[in-house]
Amino acid sequence: MQVSNSPQPPVVLGVSGASAQPLAQRALQLLLAADLEVELITSRGAIGVWQAEMGLRVPSEPAAQEDFWRQRTGCAGGRLRCHRWNDQAAAIASGSFRTLGMVILPASMGTVGRIASGVALDLIERAADVHLKEARPLVIAPRELPWNLVHLRNLTRLAEAGARIAPPVPAWYHQPQSIDEMVDFLVIRIFDVLGLDLAPLNRWQGPPPDRRLAP
Repeated sequence: MQVSNSPQPPVVLGVSGASAQPLAQRALQLLLAADLEVELITSRGAIGVWQAEMGLRVPSEPAAQEDFWRQRTGCAGGRLRCHRWNDQAAAIASGSFRTLGMVILPASMGTVGRIASGVALDLIERAADVHLKEARPLVIAPRELPWNLVHLRNLTRLAEAGARIAPPVPAWYHQPQSIDEMVDFLVIRIFDVLGLDLAPLNRWQGPPPDRRLAP
């Protein structure tokens, strides 16, 4: 048996055009700080959200976009490869390209619906389809409220096809003291699904003795 000495495969991070872009930025920062390899796809919609919500222009050209994200995250570690949103000739569009898994954070309901229908109009949707057909981990973090019946059915179809649905729902048991701590909790828990422990987290250990219910 031939043993491979190749490094750990990359994580694919898809950023679609939904509000909650700070979650994507923090995810990228933690992945690079963990010295991981990241294949990043920022959709055309996400570029528009950055412009509308934060007044920042995300370049679409891969080299310029890598510079943008390196500056935004302040992280020189890891390995980052950015892709044009519609480059379906990219390596990650092929099932023969090995990955550790894919996370779509945030996932717009348009992206969710197209993936659930087997429609790939951009690289995020094609890469997601590849992960489903190759039975690789695909984690979808939908950012929408409330969910209507169409949303629920699309998410159910994706779950039935093998995706994990991980909406960014906050918790308070870790007693967050800031929005940044809440963002970290959401990002770390989403990447728990891939088996990645990106940063220390105050995980639930049960209530403290003085708060337990009396027998």
